[in-house]
Amino acid sequence: MKDWESLLKMDSISWLLEGNNPSVKYFTLLDLLGKTKDDKEVTRVRKDIVQKGLVPIILSKQKEGGYWEKEDNFYTSKYKGTVWQLLILAELGAHRDLDTRVGKAAEFIMDRSQDRLRFGFSIYPRARWEGGRPSSVISCLTGNMVYSLIRLGYLAEDRVQKAIQWITTYQRFDDGINELPKDWPYNQLGESCWGKHSCHMGVVKALKALTEIPKEQRDKEVKRTIGIAIEYLLQHHIYKQSHNLNKIAKPGWLRLGFPLMYQDDILEILDILTRLECHDERMQDAVDILISKQNEQGRWRLENTFNGSFQVDIEKKGEPSKWITLNALRVLKRYYHLPVLKNGRIEKEN
Repeated sequence: MKDWESLLKMDSISWLLEGNNPSVKYFTLLDLLGKTKDDKEVTRVRKDIVQKGLVPIILSKQKEGGYWEKEDNFYTSKYKGTVWQLLILAELGAHRDLDTRVGKAAEFIMDRSQDRLRFGFSIYPRARWEGGRPSSVISCLTGNMVYSLIRLGYLAEDRVQKAIQWITTYQRFDDGINELPKDWPYNQLGESCWGKHSCHMGVVKALKALTEIPKEQRDKEVKRTIGIAIEYLLQHHIYKQSHNLNKIAKPGWLRLGFPLMYQDDILEILDILTRLECHDERMQDAVDILISKQNEQGRWRLENTFNGSFQVDIEKKGEPSKWITLNALRVLKRYYHLPVLKNGRIEKEN
């Protein structure tokens, strides 16, 4: 088994631990240096997340009602609306026990976006009633909101538990089918979300959400859905066309970005799979591409960004990125500590 640190051209840990990005520092302490959440330094840096850097800037732009921009444009105001701020705050390590404004935003989005009948999340509010419009519930948004709400401290909330059930009930993992289902939600929003081939982003975001549930709290349906989603992504070798593995499904998935909003890339998928303790030979091509993107300082660049559309820009395109580097190191550390699987069985490395 390879030593993951031997794959690095230089050690970038001290760079990630600099004080100008408390979120990156916090996750570096936990995930790369192995410190515990009750460690004094970890506790102090966690508090810094809502006092320094990007999080307090984002929270300062929140409206009195707990939303950003216009109240009903929580999704369609890309990427300044409430949906996107919740997702960014979750990625950055914010939590409702660190700042009450985080809780206000979470409550707002459950009140305005979540369908009251089946509990997925909708891109539009209902016109005359509370909750989201049932005809506009989509899988990538539901996955992103479940992921965010769990990260922000709402796993035990009944509405979040019901949204998890939405994922295990309705999320599809079809790799091309002859006849589309005709019932809800598959008869809504056309081919873009519910076509004959499942939306790749919807699968990734659904799996990302379920990955946030602690292992010991995953019920039978969650475990079943995780297994199906993992196999779907492995069939595609992360970024390829499953029916022709010589073709890249979408070239943009090879450009590394943060945060990705509803999009995805090979790094995000590898991060999810390795968190689920998956090390399959079908991941190796994507891992090799990830390693090849490292520069001479042992850092990775921000290749894809929505800067200019955020409330506040996050790093600079084309320059070394602490977020991309942190996530790449997380993946490599996990991947090279796991047994290799081939056809579902552990295979010994030479």
